[in-house]
Amino acid sequence: MPPGSIVSSAFGSERLSRSSLLPGLIAETLETALASLPRRVLYRDGLVLVIDKPAGIAVHRGPGGGPDLEGAFDQLRFGLPHPPALAHRLDRDTSGCLVLGRHPKALRRLGVLFAAGQVAKVYWAVVEGQPAEGEGRIETGLKKLTRSTGWRMVVDPAGQRATTDYRVRGVDAGRSWLELRPRTGRTHQLRVHCEALGCPVVGDPVYGDPASRELMQLYARSVALPLYPARPALEITAPVPAHMLAALEGLGYDCNAAPKSARL
Repeated sequence: MPPGSIVSSAFGSERLSRSSLLPGLIAETLETALASLPRRVLYRDGLVLVIDKPAGIAVHRGPGGGPDLEGAFDQLRFGLPHPPALAHRLDRDTSGCLVLGRHPKALRRLGVLFAAGQVAKVYWAVVEGQPAEGEGRIETGLKKLTRSTGWRMVVDPAGQRATTDYRVRGVDAGRSWLELRPRTGRTHQLRVHCEALGCPVVGDPVYGDPASRELMQLYARSVALPLYPARPALEITAPVPAHMLAALEGLGYDCNAAPKSARL
């Protein structure tokens, strides 16, 4: 199919209403998350850490400054001489499974796996509307468009190939719960592909409703790392973030039936 075509323990138990997250509360929540980052470790061994990234914070410092996750990685040394480093990226407003390498050898091994598409990732999203088909594949080219007001990714047949498989897991009140499996790892891929489906992610200010006051309803649900050749892939699951819990429960999510995260 040519590019450009489309085929159809939670950290903190507080439940937050869709419009109650004021900026001060968000800042307080992020500071709390950074100060207790070791409690967000979902998996740890001699090579890797998988942490539950909080929403609303960049993984590394940007040109505008502000808090970033990397600045708190020293808490995650766990006896090693140096802090871990990012093996991949998640958007600032995306939460969930984030993989870190504990030393250069581990980062090289992880880099090979990610580059070869051997890391299986599952994301959950609450989106506006409902796809025409209950499951399918989205295949497009993606290209970065830069303007004086900023940048965004756009569907362009001349762009980098991007592929996402999706499945509808629940529908209610004009919204859907999607399970997304990216087969490539392009910038903003899932957000652009949901927009291309006609179902932008709830709370996405760039590819959805810019006037929305909701936090973005997208998180990295799980990751499978075939890190050790003689063993099954490591499968790590992140708990549903507090800001998505009510919406997902309204769409049929049952926390009692959910798999538990792999923890130490």
